[in-house]
Amino acid sequence: MTIRPRTPVSTGSEPYIVVSSDTHAGLQCEEYRPYLESSLHEEFDAYVAERHEHRRVQEELNAEYIEEWEGENADGLLGAYDPDVRDRVLDADGVAGEIIFADGDAVTGQESPPFGAGLAAGQITDSRQAFGGARAHNRWLEEFCATNPVRRAGVALVPITHDVDAAVREIEALAGRPGIHGIMIPTMWHGFPAYGSDHYDRVWAACAETGLVVHTHSGEADFDAYGENVAMYVSEVPFWTHRALWQLLFSGKFDQFPGLRYCVVECGSYWIGDLLWKTDVNFGASWKIKKMGSRMKGLLSRLPSEYFGENVFIGASTMSKEEIRRRHVNGIDALMWGTDYPHPEGSWPNTMTRLKSDFADASIEDTRMLLGLNAVDCYGLDLDGLTDVAAGIGPTPSSLGQDPDLRTPADATRTARWWLAEYNCTMQY
Repeated sequence: MTIRPRTPVSTGSEPYIVVSSDTHAGLQCEEYRPYLESSLHEEFDAYVAERHEHRRVQEELNAEYIEEWEGENADGLLGAYDPDVRDRVLDADGVAGEIIFADGDAVTGQESPPFGAGLAAGQITDSRQAFGGARAHNRWLEEFCATNPVRRAGVALVPITHDVDAAVREIEALAGRPGIHGIMIPTMWHGFPAYGSDHYDRVWAACAETGLVVHTHSGEADFDAYGENVAMYVSEVPFWTHRALWQLLFSGKFDQFPGLRYCVVECGSYWIGDLLWKTDVNFGASWKIKKMGSRMKGLLSRLPSEYFGENVFIGASTMSKEEIRRRHVNGIDALMWGTDYPHPEGSWPNTMTRLKSDFADASIEDTRMLLGLNAVDCYGLDLDGLTDVAAGIGPTPSSLGQDPDLRTPADATRTARWWLAEYNCTMQY
């Protein structure tokens, strides 16, 4: 295996370009009505009523938390749909740019696209509602991103499981739209063909051709298996989120469509290293490939870890200190920081404090990649424009208390991925 040479990254004292790889935005649910096809209005009114009933129930079950969260952050929460408030929040957090997903309200679900076409898209059974709700959000998202196109990169909704032809038409229509840099597909395919099948090849081809990054985002899981047991959900939801990664990778989609980029978002990065170890060995240690015989030969052209940072990216949201320490195992050129604004499990409104705490021991060049440059690469963002924004608001190596003389060794990734040498991993053909 060869490790890609690192692109030179500044080790200077200038501000960091922080791009949050995971933020959320969306209208109050009833406000989507003007963006929705009129043929769906009656069904939408019923959906809005259900959302308000959901809020009422949540207020009964979790009243103290909701009152505290919304009371302490009342102004900032308006940034889910108010661009002026949002820019103030980004400035205070030191965030120059952002990758925007649907569902601004993660507490009571009041800022969800019609029919739950965002994070809950896989649970929609009616294709009319799935595509209608997605298009309504996409229309609004394009307008929202246009309020500050340098800073805002929107992820549109495309429910590809319901209709591949319609999905391809939607992708082609989204291509080149100002502010739209990717699509989010349902995290789970349920009774539809799996993502590793040939069924969706025209979708992947269209995304590769248009440059739109494909995403799955944490949220959906096998709810029927959990009942009311939240602990089961919290433990397993990362698996369902990154399951699509292995479907795409091991079915050879990144070789078949070299321009395809996929990003798994908000399920951490702690799981990556061990899985890359095992999968690299499966494909790169001769005694392993012989055991599996011809059934694994020809599936990939490179070791699994070699796709990370080129085809595969990880929106790891608010990485823990341990995940930052594991950055070279998990992919220093694939990992992307995120604030998860305006969701409560993220770093907002204390991002500056969190960055200072968590990145104090990281090298400047690694920090630049994790906080923003990897996202600039993944999404093709306006580096010059973001540099200008960061100049006035971005944290600096000094403000994070970092050692200006600390450097990342050239062999850091090779050393961190110890299995490459220990198992003499070389792609078996």
